[in-house]
Amino acid sequence: MISKKDVEHVALLGRLKLNEEEKEIYTKQLNDILEHAEKLQKLDTKDVTPTAHVLPVKNVFREDEVGDHLPNEKATANAPEKEGNYVKVPKIM
Repeated sequence: MISKKDVEHVALLGRLKLNEEEKEIYTKQLNDILEHAEKLQKLDTKDVTPTAHVLPVKNVFREDEVGDHLPNEKATANAPEKEGNYVKVPKIM
């Protein structure tokens, strides 16, 4: 169980200024979270396969295919500044 003193200590570490009402609220909320976690610990999960994600995750690969390319004129049509067939950008270094 988390006490108000624990909340004050964590607030101090986080450089948070909490008023008395906030300390009471956070104490209750943190204890509610711990109570819920305690209920979850009581569940029988021995036949449940451990997972890192709730949905089956897999990479989807496809073959590369050569296709039509956007013409340079269209690709650079909205560029604020162009130089030849290229978009001109500010020098970074």
